[in-house]
Amino acid sequence: MSLLDVRNLRVRFGEATVVDDVSFSIAPGEKFALVGESGSGKTVTSLSLMRLNQDAAYEGSILFEGQDILRKSEQAMRAVRGNDIAMIFQEPMTALNPLFTIGNQIAEVLMLHEGINAREAAKRAVDLLDKTGIPEPARRALAYPHQLSGGQRQRAMIAMALACKPKLLIADEPTTALDVTIQVQILELLNQLQREENMAVLMITHDLNLVRHFADRVGVMESGRLIETASTAELFANPREPYTRKLLASHPQRMVAAVGDEVPPLLSAEKMRCTFMIKRGWFKQTPFVAVDNVDLRLRPHETLGIVGESGSGKSTLGMALLRLSSAQVEGSIRFRDHAISDMNSTALRPLRSRMQVVFQDPFASLSPRRTIEQIVGEGLALHQPQLGRVQLRDAVAQGLHEVGLAPEMMSRYPHEFSGGQRQRIAVARALVLKPELILLDEPTSSLDVSVQKQVLQLLAELQRKYGMAYLFISHDLAVIRAMAHRVMVMKDGKVVESGMTEDVLSNPTQPYTRRLLAASTYSTELAPAG
Repeated sequence: MSLLDVRNLRVRFGEATVVDDVSFSIAPGEKFALVGESGSGKTVTSLSLMRLNQDAAYEGSILFEGQDILRKSEQAMRAVRGNDIAMIFQEPMTALNPLFTIGNQIAEVLMLHEGINAREAAKRAVDLLDKTGIPEPARRALAYPHQLSGGQRQRAMIAMALACKPKLLIADEPTTALDVTIQVQILELLNQLQREENMAVLMITHDLNLVRHFADRVGVMESGRLIETASTAELFANPREPYTRKLLASHPQRMVAAVGDEVPPLLSAEKMRCTFMIKRGWFKQTPFVAVDNVDLRLRPHETLGIVGESGSGKSTLGMALLRLSSAQVEGSIRFRDHAISDMNSTALRPLRSRMQVVFQDPFASLSPRRTIEQIVGEGLALHQPQLGRVQLRDAVAQGLHEVGLAPEMMSRYPHEFSGGQRQRIAVARALVLKPELILLDEPTSSLDVSVQKQVLQLLAELQRKYGMAYLFISHDLAVIRAMAHRVMVMKDGKVVESGMTEDVLSNPTQPYTRRLLAASTYSTELAPAG
């Protein structure tokens, strides 16, 4: 008997049908993956299993242990959510409550569903954080979401979802924000828990390599329909549909143009050190050095890749270089002929249009109260006030077109887009000003493989066309190999290895770099599915 049996599911929002006649089943203890491009209906399908799609109209049936989820009352669904069916959401920053500590949020699930006291729940919360690989779990349990890195927030979400040992775990891009070594740890953890508890897992992902080594069966979605279902081995060996073959053929390819050695640097830094003050009790603070003694040079037309595990200081370094960090920053930072490390915010303002950022979490960085036209056009309106309304609208339309979105979408709001589409909007907002430097903080982490390839090609083409320099922060070594001229490897705030990308990734000299490369090859780290 199936644990979950979805029959002829149709999901509509108003007149728009976004999931159409989808049927599949998941057995107890089975690992089933749904794959497809952004907007294919994967996440809407998974949210339907817990009735979490707001203002959606459902048709068909969703049988969980023989009972139809679509016929249950809202009160009955509260007992199911988090207890029998749990979900790891794609964007942890928006799923976690910013007003409560991580430990309190995990403990709340345990107290609600298991009825244990606060002390026991707090202890269990620390144990769960420890299982997911978060360093210093007791300290991290006392932290708020904004005090953790993107990868640490994702691990906290996983700990929360696993708290009550659900029968079905829905994992919506569970490793999106994680570096390669933590990806392996999380997948091994999910495998271990699945075996121990006979827990079924529904994996929503664009990472086909992850699917190959994790799932027992795979379903492929296109435009709201489930077009192909097969065992993992069969699907990868003999894909039936042309769309499936296209997905399997999408992978990053090296696309960098040569940069002359004689070109003077666009951005340079010497002896950079970033320190945060960490609260210890009511009155005591302890300094935490997030970046320590870093030097770098970045030339026009060049891409510098920055890699390392979560918490290694990658994002802190990038934000500090653009003077966007709340940390105390020491050392020298120069942009062109400007010593920006010595400038105040007023003096920096004219340079902001020349230095743009694409943030890791697009949903958190896009205002939910503004339309896409307002979001993408905000920088233009601020830095190019001479543009008329028609010119501004045309520039926004062109920016959306360049990242593969229809200009007709500009009247919509961020919540109406998939995760991958929101990331493309974030890229368009940065590119529309044609800056000299863009900090790309995990810009393709939430994109499916085919759209990832399109965005990387777009970034490479724009770099060749406009001569922009990229600071490219990523945990995906395949992306760094495809995009970066040079690479820096960071660990615990220090640069442990740097050089030309091919030299570092083909012949690493440091054990840490070799460990990152080994972890990026799932076939050597994970047992095959089944």
